[in-house]
Amino acid sequence: MTPGQYLAAVRLFEAKRLLLTTSLTVSDIVCSVGYNSVGTFTSRFTRAVGMSPTQYRHPEVSKFLVGIAPNFQRLPTFETIHRLKELCGADRPGCGTITGTLALPSSVTPSTVLVGVFDSPIPQSAPVAFQVLTGPEFTRLAITGVPPGRWTVIAVAESTAATPAAETLLVGTLRSPVTVASGGISRASLQLRELRPTDPPIAVTLAPQLDLQRSRKNVTRPPYHERRPAA
Repeated sequence: MTPGQYLAAVRLFEAKRLLLTTSLTVSDIVCSVGYNSVGTFTSRFTRAVGMSPTQYRHPEVSKFLVGIAPNFQRLPTFETIHRLKELCGADRPGCGTITGTLALPSSVTPSTVLVGVFDSPIPQSAPVAFQVLTGPEFTRLAITGVPPGRWTVIAVAESTAATPAAETLLVGTLRSPVTVASGGISRASLQLRELRPTDPPIAVTLAPQLDLQRSRKNVTRPPYHERRPAA
């Protein structure tokens, strides 16, 4: 990615973090992440994320948030993701499937692996399809309901190392996009590794369709706790 793309990813990530974890106004957040115009920031944020900065403060966004950064790591519980997957309903007609394998480092044992299909290597909005893996299914991919197109597949797992170290976050991204045809089956193989300080930060919510039109007068910012990895 270019330096400009990296900077944009850092700015959007920090804006999302501040929206979810502080009571700062949107204007204050705009200034703190390096934008000069609230209107410009709001337009870019809404176009990239699919909801406005104010809508992003909806409790459901935090509930289904996936945060990937050295100092901000968050995965919904397996039960939460599984319930959301069930609510998505049957596969849409005309979609394809991505199958393949997932390789994990031998030194870690993941509790949950989330594999998402995104429109960008640095996604800002919800995946078009995803799969949650647990137990013996860790190494087998079968993501159904993927619309036709070229997509980036990203896997993330929260794991416990074999040593007494604290939990660590694993990530894996395909080097090239996967092309999915209507009714077709595409292959993808990912290798997970530990998160690096130079990896671009990502924060996406798995809940793309929220009832955001209802009154927000009684909605307060939900408790949110960042998990900072041990040094």
